Amino acid sequence: MPFHDILGQENAKRLLQNALRKEAVSHAYLFSGPAGSGQMKTALTFAQAIFCIKSQDDACGECLECRKVEHGNHPDLQLLKPDGASIKIDQIRDLQRAFSYRSGSPNPKVYIIDEADKMTVQAANSLLKFLEEPPAPAVGILIADNSRSLLPTVQSRTQRIPFSPLHPEIMLQALASEGVPAPLARCAVSLTSGLEGCRELLQQNWFAEMRNLMLQLAKESLGKGSSAVATVGQKLFKTGLGDHLDILFSMFHLWFKDMLYFLYQKHESIVFIDQLDFISRHADLRDATEWVAYMDFAAESTKKLRSNANAQLCLEQFLIRLES
Repeated sequence: MPFHDILGQENAKRLLQNALRKEAVSHAYLFSGPAGSGQMKTALTFAQAIFCIKSQDDACGECLECRKVEHGNHPDLQLLKPDGASIKIDQIRDLQRAFSYRSGSPNPKVYIIDEADKMTVQAANSLLKFLEEPPAPAVGILIADNSRSLLPTVQSRTQRIPFSPLHPEIMLQALASEGVPAPLARCAVSLTSGLEGCRELLQQNWFAEMRNLMLQLAKESLGKGSSAVATVGQKLFKTGLGDHLDILFSMFHLWFKDMLYFLYQKHESIVFIDQLDFISRHADLRDATEWVAYMDFAAESTKKLRSNANAQLCLEQFLIRLES
């Protein structure tokens, strides 16, 4: 895919295309930024552009070299990702062995290390010398959400290419063009940092169901003699939705924030815009400090979940606090 097909990231694309144009491609790059902001797509396009026989500073997407990358079978491109929870020293050694054979191509070989911040210390140390002095001409691309967790020595041997979160409007337009309903798209965009993350979330069968359940619980908890706690037992933990409580609490956080947005007349920022009629009738039932307190309840509940608290008890306590 050519660079212009990658959404956003104009600065990253400009830096890479300038290097290609000037024939000044570095031996190693560090693509750093939030997950889902296009690092892997950009890395593959950059690899295509390096191999491409038709274009100097882009991927034509049509020549044999570009198509080999597209189909995942280019002999001079190696992709590495964590084996389990980490990237291990044996994986780096295998990469080094693969690069010990010279290619018949005039272009350098390319390797992409996804989630490079998950390298073990031993793996990172093994990579160091290879980064500086590969046995054959090579270009390395390390992708890391949290580049600071990489060894400083690895960071210093790479050229950093920063990636920023995609603007929500760009993501919403892309999802709309793919036929995603606007209410679901707005919710997914607010819960993830990139378009790929949005798509992954939207593909989960439980996502739309969870959104509907959150709205039901949120509305019930505002009423007198609430049945929200009973609803939890019936609908959440008997259907498997209870496995995704972190998303539920994040949705509640957005819902309470929407109430604040309405109070402060920032309607354009409301996520659950399809619920505007309900929000307009209920936002002033609490003052701003109460809505902020509810947001804090949601954040605290998420922390409890991560500390392995009982999920059902955690949610029931949360709902009881809302009703009090």
